[in-house]
Amino acid sequence: MTPELLQVVWLTVWVATLATLVMVPPGVALAWVLARGRFPGKALLETLVALPLVLPPVATGYLLLRLLGRRGALGPWLESLDLEVIFTWKAVLLAMVVMGLPLLVRTARAGFEQGTRRYEQMAETLGAGPLRVFFTISLPLARRSVLAGALLAFSRALGEFGATIVVAGSIPGETRTISVAIYGLLETGRDEQATVLLLASLAIAFTAVWVSNRLAREAV
Repeated sequence: MTPELLQVVWLTVWVATLATLVMVPPGVALAWVLARGRFPGKALLETLVALPLVLPPVATGYLLLRLLGRRGALGPWLESLDLEVIFTWKAVLLAMVVMGLPLLVRTARAGFEQGTRRYEQMAETLGAGPLRVFFTISLPLARRSVLAGALLAFSRALGEFGATIVVAGSIPGETRTISVAIYGLLETGRDEQATVLLLASLAIAFTAVWVSNRLAREAV
């Protein structure tokens, strides 16, 4: 593998890992709220969380572009903070988070719903507060599902293309991920290099999904 391809693989894995770490706190919180909450607007929240799974990734990228671009809703605010997102690695990170979060939420939610309520109620009757119940009962019992969801989200982030190409482009060493690089290599007829990246992506994703499936089965 050439240094150029190694850089692409390293950038993709690094940003996907960072995106997964960013996803976990809000993803776990959303999963727990959806598993336990009874409130108006729950169906709307469920729909919004799941929307990136069914919306074309290019459309998701365009929405992010309209939101974070200089003329977007948050553009002037970001500019006032001297924070540039579009066409930087931060845009890649954001695209990965948005596309991977629904998988984390769905998997972690299933873990919270699998028979943990009885133990939570027992802890509550003994005087434990909501936060203590969550961190000592709910989260430990659902930890395998949470980890499985995180690995699944990492795999999704690793292969993200549509939203990334729209909101981050294909800048060497900055925003060129494995999927974006494969597309560019195929366009220019460099099939051998594209195949090398394909095999690297396949190996990483296969391992992550395999471990995720093992954890999900053990959590049942």
